[in-house]
Formats: sequence, C-alpha cells, structure tokens
Amino acid sequence: MELDFERCYRAVDSRDQRFDGWFYTGVTSTGIYCRPSCPATTPKRQNVRFFPSAAAAQGAGLRACRRCRPDAAPGSPQWDVRADVVGRAMRLIADGVIDRDGVPGLAARLGYTERHLHRMLRAEMGAGPLALARAQRAQTARILIETTGLGMAEIAFAAGFGSVRQFNDTIREVFAATPGALRTTRGRAPAPAGAGTITLRLAYRPPLHARALLDFLAVRALPGVEEVRDGTYRRGLRLPHGAGEVALTPTDGYVAATLRLADLRDLAPAVARCRRLLDLDADPAAVDGTLAADPALAAAVAAEPGVRLPRSVDGFEMAVRAIVGQQVSVASARTTLTRLLATQPPTPEPAVDHEAVASGTGLRGFLSAEELLRVPDSGFPMPAGRRETLRALARAVVDGTVDLAPGGDREETVRRLLAVPGIGPWTAGYVAMRALGDPDVLLPTDLAVRRGATALGLPDDPRTLEAYADRWRPWRSYALIRLWRAA
Repeated sequence: MELDFERCYRAVDSRDQRFDGWFYTGVTSTGIYCRPSCPATTPKRQNVRFFPSAAAAQGAGLRACRRCRPDAAPGSPQWDVRADVVGRAMRLIADGVIDRDGVPGLAARLGYTERHLHRMLRAEMGAGPLALARAQRAQTARILIETTGLGMAEIAFAAGFGSVRQFNDTIREVFAATPGALRTTRGRAPAPAGAGTITLRLAYRPPLHARALLDFLAVRALPGVEEVRDGTYRRGLRLPHGAGEVALTPTDGYVAATLRLADLRDLAPAVARCRRLLDLDADPAAVDGTLAADPALAAAVAAEPGVRLPRSVDGFEMAVRAIVGQQVSVASARTTLTRLLATQPPTPEPAVDHEAVASGTGLRGFLSAEELLRVPDSGFPMPAGRRETLRALARAVVDGTVDLAPGGDREETVRRLLAVPGIGPWTAGYVAMRALGDPDVLLPTDLAVRRGATALGLPDDPRTLEAYADRWRPWRSYALIRLWRAA
C-alpha cells in the first residue's frame, strides 16, 4: 500500500488522532514504531518511515512504543469496509482464523492459494499472514499480562503461541521487554472476579454518538441474550472455543469492555466481534463529511456527529433476525424471536472456567444453525413459510453454501441469499449491512426509511429515493441509520 510521506508526516507533526490505525510511524533513530498521535517529540524527517501495519514495522526490526501503545490503536477503516480479498483476509485474521486453522485454512476460506494470498498481503500490508497473526498474538498477550494474574505459560497458549519459548521471544522482540517486565511496569492488576474475566479499553476515532448506538441496540435487545442498562450494553457470546459474556460501556475516548470467557483463547475473536458490533474502526470524519454535503442531512449530522452502523457478533444470528423482521415492526420481530429462543434454548456449552461464567449475568449466545435445525415445528411462532425459510438458511450455512462470517464475499453472499426461497432484496441487503459490514447499502422500500425521508423533506418513493441517494455513496448504510433515527 502506497503511503504519501508528506501527508503522513503532517499527520504525525499535528498528532492527529484521526489517523491512528491508518498507518504506523517507524523512527529509525530510536528503533521504535508509534501511532501518528504519539505525544513524543516529532522525529526528524530523515529518521522516519511509514508502515501500513504493525506487523510491517515489526518486520523492519522496530519495537512498539511504550508511551502511545500503537498496538491498542483502532483498526484501519480500510480493512473494516473493503470488500476485496485483502480486506476480507484482515477481518478473518482479526477473528483468529489463522490461530485456529492456520494459513491453509485462511487461504481456503478466501478461495486462493497460500502463495498468492501471501503475495497480496505483502503488497498491501507489508507483511504476510503469519506475521500479521503474530502481531495480533503479541497484542493479545500484552492485554493478558497487564490485566490478569495468569501465569505466563497460561498466557502464552491463551494468546495463540505454539510454545512458551515462542511467546517469550515475540514479547522481547515486539516490546523490548520480558513478559515479567511488562507486568511490573504496568503494575499487576487486581485479581478479577474470575480467572476468565478481562477488562480492557477499546479505542475508536472520535466522535462517537454513544446514545444512538445504545438506543438502536436497546430497542432490538432479546431477553436472555442481551440487555441495555445504565449506559452499558451486555450480551452473551458464542465463540470458537466456548461461551462468553461482554459488558460494553462507551465513554470519552474509548469503550470500556469487561469480558468473561470460558476459554481465554477466545480473547482476540471476542474483541474483534465487539469492535465490529459497535463499528469502532469506522472513520466518522469521512462518513459525516460526505453526508453533511447534502443539505437534507446537514442539520442531522451537525446535531449528532459520529453516528455509527451497528453490526453484529454473529452473522447467522443477524440473518435470522432479518428474516423474522420481514414486513413486521421491530417490536413484533423482537417478540417472535424471544418466543423462539424461549421454546428451544441453546444447548449449554462446556465452560473451562466455571467461576468466571457463573459471575456473569446469565446471558447466552444466540441459536446456532445446527440448533435451529433441531427445533420442532411447534417451536417456531411464525407462519410455515417463514419457518421453512429459516431452515433453508440454516442448511445453507451448515453446508457452507452461505458464508456469513466477517470475511465472506459480500456480493457472492447476497447472491446466494437471494437464491434461498423466502429471502428478497430487503433481507439480503439488511444482512449485507449488519452481518457483513457493507457500508453502502440502501433499503428504499423499508417503511421506516421512507418515513425518515419524509421527515427530512426527501422523496419517499423508493425509486426516486434510490436515485437521490447516489450522492451518499459510499456511505449509504450510515445515511440509512440516520433516516431510521429521523423516523
């Protein structure tokens, strides 16, 4: 990826937080790399190199700055929204696919050879898939070292390292300190409620309109799965190695997250899914700048800057919600889903750390595709046609026909969703927007969208509105959220 030196250097010189995560600053005279907003003295031009990823900086022999903690910066909005292979690969790496399935598993998910995938990632990110996964493991390990009282061997394997020696070598190389020194420097954290409880801060690019996020999630919250109370969103998680719970509280500058995990190997995917749920890697300046250029939206953007696109922690869950929500109100869909979950609760997953799970609020993850297929006809409080659509979707997910993971091919997934009997353009678009993170979806036939358009003085005829919305590209999904709020 080409990085313009002058633009990057100006961002560093002004300590502009908006560029944190876009690139990393390597300082050859000190041997460290920083985020653009690092408060240290701006380095001389001749001592600066810019890198598209932390892994690329580490590959150049640089260590992470202990002052600005570049590994804790928000992710790049490019890899959050891009639909190409590199964007999909970055989302899957963040979800821990390499730790679980290796590079062959990642390449198979993307439909490319390992060699070609390595070449593409090197060209865009300055590092191959193993180096990118290694940088993420180092970040996960640092969090565990500084926020838990776990032994170093436990942390090594929880973070995804193959051996304690590999863990020690990586920490020394990335942070220029031993694992023990990192814990001593930051101060050992107080013992949490359980060995599987971790508290951390999730960074974002300001502004963040927290109330809009929490309002959206509260109206759709399913009892037993999620809840919003006292400015905090809580929900159960279904993770690769077991169950989990998370409590997310937006504050100025970061989102406070408390995770309770049955298996600490799930820390990286849990963090990645929480970031996606709250859209924390977005670039609100770019989104709001485009939407504010339309006089019809300018006042709303000025009044509520930083409105995000709430996504999901589980693509299958979001697809089920979309199908149940066809042609009914949000309240009606919520009631139906609550009854579906009550008649057939998910099978409990084994918990490695029973104390940590018991200390939570009893929230659980949504039904899996396999569990939904075991629900009898009487367990579906809905018309038979919709029930069979849900079953058809579940079968397609189980056999791999439909990929609803963060790294799924958006266009191909939409095409295959439309091939499922009972799924139309509204449902496929909703899934693309919230499950796959497509930033440029418009649902012109949606009743609430049309009401919001009327409230803002926009055309409410679907065809006319769709043509008008071309000026909002590539952020029509964010415009849609604002139309819903206007309604």
